[in-house]
Amino acid sequence: MDSGAQRLTAGPVRGWAARVPAARLLVAALWTGSLWALGYIAAPAAFKVLGSGQAGDLVAVLLTRQAWLSIACAVVLLVLLWLSKDLAAPRRRFLGWLVIAMLACALVIFVGLQPGMAHLRVLAGEAGVRASPYWTQFAVMHGVSQVFHMIQSVLGAWLLVRLR
Repeated sequence: MDSGAQRLTAGPVRGWAARVPAARLLVAALWTGSLWALGYIAAPAAFKVLGSGQAGDLVAVLLTRQAWLSIACAVVLLVLLWLSKDLAAPRRRFLGWLVIAMLACALVIFVGLQPGMAHLRVLAGEAGVRASPYWTQFAVMHGVSQVFHMIQSVLGAWLLVRLR
């Protein structure tokens, strides 16, 4: 009877532990894929189809949702990495640092740059930021934001490759 109880206990743990690598890859793919879809498909399409002001409003909302998704994916991935018994400690640490670097990029954009850019858009008023004296400052912040998004996208690709 003792071996049966042991089998019942060991079975679900093995089954769950076997799913952790797939869960890590799925969460990383969701995160990275959403970065690529927003930054390289949705945002450019919005600016192609909508006026600058409407496109900016739409992309700002999408970026806010992307930031929350990034935070959630980072937390889930860090927990999954912590629970991963299939990875050697150095590899687990490396992957954890990749996730933290991606999260840092997301936070720089979400907490540091987006609020400042939104403030400049409000200060610019109805005429829009391009017609305001804030345009240069806005353009610099926007460029820095794009660089961080690109870095986060590349780190996401690296994470996907390293998780395989």
